[in-house]
Amino acid sequence: MLNILIVEDEQAIANLIYVSLSDEGYRCTCAFDGKQGAHLIEQENYDLILLDIMLPEIDGYELLESIKPLGTPVIFITAKGTVNDRIKGLKLGADDYLVKPFQIGELSARVEAVLRRYGKSEKQLVFADVSINTDSRQVTKDGLIVDLTVKEFDLLVELVRNKNVALYRDRLYEKVWGGEFAGETRTLDSHIQRLRKKLGWENRIKTVFRIGYRLED
Repeated sequence: MLNILIVEDEQAIANLIYVSLSDEGYRCTCAFDGKQGAHLIEQENYDLILLDIMLPEIDGYELLESIKPLGTPVIFITAKGTVNDRIKGLKLGADDYLVKPFQIGELSARVEAVLRRYGKSEKQLVFADVSINTDSRQVTKDGLIVDLTVKEFDLLVELVRNKNVALYRDRLYEKVWGGEFAGETRTLDSHIQRLRKKLGWENRIKTVFRIGYRLED
């Protein structure tokens, strides 16, 4: 699991980012000022740092200077949105620059893009007796290839990345099919049934009453 540090003094924004990226399968940690961020960076290795600029104690520009020797990618997330601010941030060594307010989907896409650029995207997922290669989109069970449709594959990845978490039907549908959930569950339910059968996971993919599904470890 990839490790992301969020250095953001506005707790509501930090919590939104934390919840959203955790739902995507990342391990997230929050720091609410630059000094706390610097301490965490000294204590642990991170795959990516999301960094506000206007921070108490130590600002984002200064903190970036101490991050650069580590080679850890950094995305600035800030209200400082002028062209000159963007130029300064990128010239100082940030890998990307996102201006508040932003759509959480855009943040997720930028996180994926930067991690991919650094060769840190999770290409191989393993759960129980099943291995998933997200590049080749190949699934094997006990070493044997399992033939899945596009949507079955996407649904499996979503379940594995959120194992032991009860996932709401509307969230699953919107993540896998990309459209707004209108309340009709037949499509999702039939895909779940086929996944259970193809993987022999009848006892692993649990139905959660009035909520959706949970993949149990």
